[in-house]
Amino acid sequence: MNWTLEVVPVPVTDMDRAKAFYAEKVGFTIDLDDEVAPGVRIIQMTPPGSRCSIAMLQGMPAAPGTKTMEPGTLHGLQLCVVDIEAAHKDLTGRGVDVSPVRHVGATGWESGKGGTWNSFLTFNDPDGNGWVVQEAPSELAER
Repeated sequence: MNWTLEVVPVPVTDMDRAKAFYAEKVGFTIDLDDEVAPGVRIIQMTPPGSRCSIAMLQGMPAAPGTKTMEPGTLHGLQLCVVDIEAAHKDLTGRGVDVSPVRHVGATGWESGKGGTWNSFLTFNDPDGNGWVVQEAPSELAER
């Protein structure tokens, strides 16, 4: 049996502001923006080339036995790209405040690209949820 990660909830305070950020600035595709039940709105978006989406929820009760996250508390979600410098240029060109490209070196985080799998940049959404972008050596389908 396959267990596929397909949707990750991202806690936000303003659904429309978050939708605009992820669609217009980060370039995610809007898959769904609907009121699925009275007072329950779901916006689901997918990064280009990804099989996993994010979902922003408003009015959705927590599933029994689960906890909810406050906006700005989700950190470390990681996107992979094959060209970290092109990703940096694209995001900054869209108005996203991104970190410089960095890698892990002998003294910790160092400026510039590293070797295979060792080049990163970071950014936050308007609520402070933190993302990491990592350079991969090839597209996922080729690995």
